[in-house]
Amino acid sequence: MPPLRPSFGVRVYKEYFNFASAHFLVFPDGAREELHGHNYQVRVAAEGELGAGDMVIDFCRLKPVVRRLCQALDHRMLLPAQAPGLVIADEDDGHVSVRYARREGGVDRFLFPRRDVALLPITNTTTERLAELLSGQLLAALAVEHKDARLSRLELEVEESSGQCGVHRVELRP
Repeated sequence: MPPLRPSFGVRVYKEYFNFASAHFLVFPDGAREELHGHNYQVRVAAEGELGAGDMVIDFCRLKPVVRRLCQALDHRMLLPAQAPGLVIADEDDGHVSVRYARREGGVDRFLFPRRDVALLPITNTTTERLAELLSGQLLAALAVEHKDARLSRLELEVEESSGQCGVHRVELRP
């Protein structure tokens, strides 16, 4: 029998790891779905070496970071700044305008108060891309706030409705 190689990890999925946001997707064929919203839930799993106190990372240190990331998206219109087919502009009057040329002709125009918009550095607001964005933000925050964590893997899920979620996993070191 080969020698055992134990691994350790933590999972956090609190009721308050949520954000209620509006969005729409632009599909590969150029169609745009209707503007709608979700009550998203976020779950995080981290693996790594045991550190101080025999913990991969202290729950009490991880939870506020995840909560802060969720709060930044809560009650916002999620707009993908890198979406092909969308023209997004900050207006001088404190608004954000969005133009979308419909494939069947015509233009959809949206105008949102800037304070209600989360302009995201992604190509689409799918759950997969939201999970990727949040996992990157979480890793960046942990690198600053929790340098002692020796993580080897991070997995972040964004659930848009019960039973369906996007997942992003990243291997951090061999």
